[in-house]
Amino acid sequence: MSTPVDITDLPAPIRAYLTAHGARDTGTALRHFTATPVVVDDGVTYRGTDEVRDFLANAGSEFTYTTELRGAERVDDARWVAQQRLEGDFPGGVADLDHRFTLDGDLIAELVIAPVA
Repeated sequence: MSTPVDITDLPAPIRAYLTAHGARDTGTALRHFTATPVVVDDGVTYRGTDEVRDFLANAGSEFTYTTELRGAERVDDARWVAQQRLEGDFPGGVADLDHRFTLDGDLIAELVIAPVA
């Protein structure tokens, strides 16, 4: 069970990652991950720094879109959810996505991106 929290209560590495990724700053976004990160997006799993770097550099690059952080939840000390709305020129034009983070200390160990359930 998760608890809704204010967006500003998301841990610093998550907020910093979301800001960097939104600005398409791959290097800064990657610095917020562990040395052995895992990212799952659209059913594809990216493992390790090289694969995650490629994911960050290329995710959504064929589209123009904006993001809005719309909510946040705390699952436990290590697991958090950030809900984002994307609007742009991709098929469907609007997508509400959960970004499910697992932290290892002050770094992101895992990120699973999926439609809001």
